[in-house]
Amino acid sequence: MTAITIDDVRAAAARLAGVAHRTPALTSRTLDERTGAHTVLKCENFQRGGAFKFRGAYNAISQLPAEGLARGVAAYSSGNHAQAVALAARLLGTSAVILMPEDTPAAKVEATLGYGAEVLTYDRYTGDRAALGEALASDRGLTLIPPYEHPQVMAGQGTAVLELVEQAGPLDALLVPVGGGGLIAGSATAAAALCPGVRVIGVEPEAGDDTKRSLAAGHRIEIPVPRTVADGQGATIPGELTFSVNRRLVDDVVLVSDDDIRAAMVFLFDRLKLVTEPSGASAMAALLAGRVNLPGRRVGVVISGGNIGVRRFCELLAAN
Repeated sequence: MTAITIDDVRAAAARLAGVAHRTPALTSRTLDERTGAHTVLKCENFQRGGAFKFRGAYNAISQLPAEGLARGVAAYSSGNHAQAVALAARLLGTSAVILMPEDTPAAKVEATLGYGAEVLTYDRYTGDRAALGEALASDRGLTLIPPYEHPQVMAGQGTAVLELVEQAGPLDALLVPVGGGGLIAGSATAAAALCPGVRVIGVEPEAGDDTKRSLAAGHRIEIPVPRTVADGQGATIPGELTFSVNRRLVDDVVLVSDDDIRAAMVFLFDRLKLVTEPSGASAMAALLAGRVNLPGRRVGVVISGGNIGVRRFCELLAAN
């Protein structure tokens, strides 16, 4: 069963028109010289809420019936989906309750509260966030908006690559960060329809390789909670819906170290003046660290988010 199609992505783009930012697509001669590729960066760190997640959250919440909007929504998230749901709920006139890990970076918690959401916390290393989120939604009569395991969330995320192809033209390859798989599922759906023959490559942190393992095995593999600087890529198992898409459309998943990610954050800051969170820089890290080699190819790279406070940014980059 196909979870989403290019028509779903185009419909999402129509809903997001005038609401989501059409984020810039940037190039770097220095990057091209270092990698040998012709690279275009889709800068979702400039999206509303600071990450691509706003696209999927708004697309899903905007389709709720009036009674659903009146009751409110719930979500669980390590940060970016939390902010996205909180902001989308505010724009659509409803309320949001968000379940966040206790160790979520302070900047993400503060932003979520700033958008008007109620925040509850849990221990990511001992708690089952999906079960806790479902219980919260049931107890309060809210509609649960999961971070990736939802067709309209995936379709919304795919609009980033729909825009990228409109901005940059056809691509030979696409590099996308992978957490639960919603961004790459939507991105691969758009890329496959718009760029026949495109190679879609996911990027995971070394400690969080559940999707790579799952694709190799042909079924979903669960791993322990990853300990990585890329907190936005801390999924322990791919979603059922996302995996059903990704096993068909994703060609490969490569792994990057925390040091690779930090080096990519430094490059993006120094050379392109882009502030990125670790997860936002992981796809760039794969290219810079030589985890993929695409000489002469037109390569799209999704910079997925920039939600990081200045103190944490400086801490992470101090060793580089």
